[in-house]
Amino acid sequence: MRVLHFYKTYYPDSWGGVEQVIRQLCVGTGRVGITSEVLTLTRDKQGSAQIEVDGHTVHRVPLDFEIASTGFSFAAIRKLARLARKADVIHYHFPWPFMDLAHFMARIKKPSVVTYHSDIVRQKNLLRVYTPLKQRFLRDVDCIVATSPNYLASSPVLKRYKSKTRTITYGLDRSIYPEPRPEVKDAWRARCGERFFLFVGVLRYYKGLHILLDAMANVDYPVVIVGAGPIERELKAHAERLGLTHVMFVGALEEEDKVALLQLCYAMVFPSHLRSEAFGISLLEGAMFGKPMISSEIGTGTTYINIDNETGLVVPPSDPQAFGAAMRTLWENPEQAAEMGRRAEARYWELFTAEKMADNYAALYRELAAK
Repeated sequence: MRVLHFYKTYYPDSWGGVEQVIRQLCVGTGRVGITSEVLTLTRDKQGSAQIEVDGHTVHRVPLDFEIASTGFSFAAIRKLARLARKADVIHYHFPWPFMDLAHFMARIKKPSVVTYHSDIVRQKNLLRVYTPLKQRFLRDVDCIVATSPNYLASSPVLKRYKSKTRTITYGLDRSIYPEPRPEVKDAWRARCGERFFLFVGVLRYYKGLHILLDAMANVDYPVVIVGAGPIERELKAHAERLGLTHVMFVGALEEEDKVALLQLCYAMVFPSHLRSEAFGISLLEGAMFGKPMISSEIGTGTTYINIDNETGLVVPPSDPQAFGAAMRTLWENPEQAAEMGRRAEARYWELFTAEKMADNYAALYRELAAK
């Protein structure tokens, strides 16, 4: 069976959460006999149009222009039509308005599934223009997948298509994460100290890092922030205004360094405050490495990963005082924090392995192809 994934960005150009999910899906379903390919856009005009990533083929077409963070590519429409001819199932990843348009312009008639990663939250005016196309696209695909029962229950869009929607949660493969060399861990331990909170993610508006920084104005615990992104300069300026000397921005890191910090950290902080954060892959990575977590209740998959007072603490969104109080609770109660971390890892093995995700999607692909 052949599956074609279509998404706006992918490795090696981008390393976000959706890209990680697609990668895990391609690798995981490959183990049960499914051949996956990925069609994506690239800014790299000189790069190869076709590369191999973890045993699957990635087709890259040039990005022509962007409108409100939505990439457009005329070549992608032609390429989608060609690649779809030899695919058994087309797997879309929402939201990406150009994808909806390309689906119809390429005249896709193959069985199709869309993973609904997030509602569109920020672009309210453009959403009104896009809504008719979005509704037509979601009606046309054969199946919609919500990434957590929390998101299915809270999304007004998904409620319209409940009869064709099912839930398959994200999963991660612990075995593909590198084991850091001792000298790498020693270097990070010397730089960050023996005990610190950790954030990992792209520095975007909905990650709520300004809330974390405001919380840090009243607590004196070390925090390490891993990642780069469009608001990095703004966040650093905010930390400087607050006089924060115990917050360390370390930028985007290689996997070995990231894993070293995941292993060394005391707990994960994840202050995302808007529904654009539909799940939280780095939050799940924290659970996988047995770390207690602090997150906000935004009605999405973050609270499916992190269960309040069981695997960590959940606080109201956009509340620096509550976030700081949660940090204080974990910091001052190491035995409770360690027990939460053990429960978090147990929940990962029960619900969130890449093998479980791949098996569920493989069954869905076969079901769709058989229709």
